[in-house]
Order: sequence, then structure tokens, then C-alpha cells
Amino acid sequence: MTRHGQMYLRDTAPPRFRVPARGRFGRMFRCTRPFAQDTPAVRQALMELGKAEGIMDPGPTNNPDNPAIPAGFTFLGQFIDHDLTFDPTSSLERQSDPEAIENFRTPSFELDSVYGAGPTASPFLYDNRPENRGKLLIDSDRPHDLPRNSQGTALLGDPRNDENLIVSQLHLAFVKFHNAMIDKLKADGVNPGQLFDEAQRLVRWHYQWIVLHEFLPLLVGQNVVDTVLQRGRRFYSTRWRREPYIPVEFSVAAYRFGHSQVRGGYRINQNFAAAIFAAPGSGGNDLSSGKPLPPERVMDWRNFFKVNETATPQLSQRIDATISRPLFQLPFIPPNMASNPASLAQRNLLRHLTFGLPSGQTVARRMGIAPLAAADLADVAAISTALANNTPLWFYVLREADKRADGRSLGPVGGRIVAEVFIGLLQSDELSYLCREPNWTPRLGTSGDFKMADLLKFAGVAEPPVLSPPAPASAPPAETPQPAEVSAS
Repeated sequence: MTRHGQMYLRDTAPPRFRVPARGRFGRMFRCTRPFAQDTPAVRQALMELGKAEGIMDPGPTNNPDNPAIPAGFTFLGQFIDHDLTFDPTSSLERQSDPEAIENFRTPSFELDSVYGAGPTASPFLYDNRPENRGKLLIDSDRPHDLPRNSQGTALLGDPRNDENLIVSQLHLAFVKFHNAMIDKLKADGVNPGQLFDEAQRLVRWHYQWIVLHEFLPLLVGQNVVDTVLQRGRRFYSTRWRREPYIPVEFSVAAYRFGHSQVRGGYRINQNFAAAIFAAPGSGGNDLSSGKPLPPERVMDWRNFFKVNETATPQLSQRIDATISRPLFQLPFIPPNMASNPASLAQRNLLRHLTFGLPSGQTVARRMGIAPLAAADLADVAAISTALANNTPLWFYVLREADKRADGRSLGPVGGRIVAEVFIGLLQSDELSYLCREPNWTPRLGTSGDFKMADLLKFAGVAEPPVLSPPAPASAPPAETPQPAEVSAS
């Protein structure tokens, strides 16, 4: 779903220890064979597997909701991805050694997409007025939107966070969370010289708490999280690298489960709903961002998270081997280019050749988990017997979630990969709460706990926005589409 552009490097204050300024990719399962050789026949089979109206296309009706996971966590997952990984250099047309690919993000949950390189090196992200010392910049004339330059470009540590309206508004919520933390610490009498560093530490730790105690259990199951924390990691090890890294089994396959959660469209507030990408001939009315946000499109977070007892958030789609129909024609990719397909599914599958990923069956066996049965992959076998026997890891993880977790969470292979990487990154970061103070608990939300709903409340964005009334029926077509345009397909 994302485009990749120029990046700004990580925060420089306070100094970090073992976590490098930039990271590397690597392999979780070394000495494994690629799932297939890169041949024209294999590429053709992958293109067939991931094409529109193929087996990954749910059609207009066959894409069920996931009652276990509100829609907001789809985009929190994308926000987290932007915090951990950025690869602007690999190609779909040539093979790459993951250990030679530079990750232009730091492999840690430190919100460098929000903080940039810190107040000294990224001053454009910060409010330089003396009374707002330590705060991130918010446009006082447009407090509902990210700060932007005169051309409408958002001032961000990671430009990908302004690619769609939902992630853009989520980024703004984190900005406001930091600023609210500054206000609290000021009121508590914290030394002005320590204000920014202490606020940043607490913001990061509360974010890490959400990742470990809310986001991860929803996606992999609490039992998997508890097992990894209590018995240790078995597959993600930093011993051979001597530093944390991002495995390609995670970044190219398992963590891309979120693409299956994306709905075809979303209701943003009571007056505005739109498709995730505009359909041809629709006039461009969608949830893309990259431009100033009209006030009538401000986020009502009750539609995405359970911020109070009466909120009824939209749901994510079940995690299965289908993706919503708009994702088969990414709007920023020219159509009908075999070397650069517009189908997100085809792009994900071709990346397995780029990095020589092992098959899902190989990874399952390395983990001591029984692979999926042949009957679970019969539709793949109809395309290619070879792919059914050695299935691309991303597709395998999605099908496993469907068959072994009813699409409500990841299955045993996908869940273990994601859990071990998340927990391993936290344990490898000497400034994370899990490493520095593992018994620390938050004090801002419910005593001893802190969830996304608490973050939104503390940031002051949980209440619904004050909106202008919708245009009368006799008026020309407004920007707000009819609810029927927001479908599960």
C-alpha cells in the first residue's frame, strides 16, 4: 500500500547504545532453499496467483469482517511498519541479498517517524516558540491536520505517514500525545532542560506498551506472546549479527498480513466515507492524502477504536488469502506493466523471488509445526503443483490464518514470526522499557494498563470532531460518498 520516498534519519538524543542509526535486513531461517527458482514459468504462476479475479480476489461479497479486531489496528500496523522498515532500493526484477540491503529505519520502536532526527537536526518538526519548548509543531490555524509547507507537503519524519488519511490522522494523534505529555510534565514541575527527553521517553514507552500488550496479542494471540516472553525466542536471534535486524521472512511475508485486513473503504466521520483508492471515473474521491485535509474529513476515532462504551468501530477484514479489490489496482502504479504490476498481491509474491524466501512449508517444518494439508492449498495446486508444495511464505501465512485461526488472528507460523521479531526488537533495544525497566507499568490510562483508546483520550482527539452540516440534497454532488460506496470488497 505504500510508496517510498526520501527519508530522514533517526533521532540523535538521547544517545543510543547497541541499536544502530540505520539497520539491516537479514534472514531468520538461514541455510534454507528458496521456495522456487526465478524462472519465467514461476513468475507467470505467481502473477496468476495474485491477479485480479483470481483466487486472492474475494469478489464483491466474499470478504468477511473480523469481529475480534477493530479497523484502527490495520492502520496502527501500517504506522508500526513505517517505524521499523524502509527499503527504497530493492527491485521486483532482480534478486537481492537481504544482508546487503540497508534498512532506512532504525530496527526499534522509537517513533523516529514522529521525532525525526530530534529538535537540533530536524527543527522543522518542532515548535520553536519559547512557551512551547519541547513540543512538536502543530499549525495553530489548522490543528486538525498535520503541519504543512506552502505547497501542502506534510512536515514529517517519514513522508509515508501522509499517504492515506487514516495513517495521517494517526500520526497527528501521536504528535498531540507527545505535546500533551509535555504539558503534563510541565505541570508536574519537571526541569525545563529535561522536558523533551523525559516526554519522549514516556511517549515511546507507552507506545511500546500498546505494541506488546494490545496490538500483538490481538494479532498473534496472548498465549503466543506469553510463550515467547516466558520461554524465550527460538528463531529470531541477534547473536550472529550482534545487533537487531529485520528478517525478510517478517518484512516481505509474515508482517504483510495487514494487506488482508484492509477494507475497500471506510467511514471517517458521520458526514464522510470513501473508498481506500478511487475507482476509475469516480472523480478521485478516496482516502489518499498528501495534501491539506479539509475540516469535513477530520477523523472520528470512534469509527476505528473502541474509545468508549458506546463506540461501534468498523471492523478489519478477516486475515485470509484474499485482499480487497481496490488493492489489485494501486493508483500510483501504471496499469498493464508485467515488470511492475499494479496488483499488490502480485508485487508481494514477486518479492519472494527478489529475496529468495523459503516456502511456508519449509518454515513450518523448521518450527516443528505440521504444514498445511494439501486440501488447504487445492486452489493453488490448480495453478501450479509446485507452488502448492512449496508455497510463497506470504500466501502461506494468510491461508494458515484462515484455516487454523478462522481468520481472527495469525496462525502458528505467521504468529510466531511476528511475535519473536517484535519481542526481540524490544529486548535488543537498551532504551526500551522492556529492557531498561521490565516491571514498569503505565500510569496515564487505566491503572497498570494503557491502550490505544487511552492514547487518543490523553492526546485530546478521542471526542468526535465538530463538523459542518452535510450539503443539502439539492446541492451538486458533495465530496462525501454514499455509504454504499464503502464496501467490504
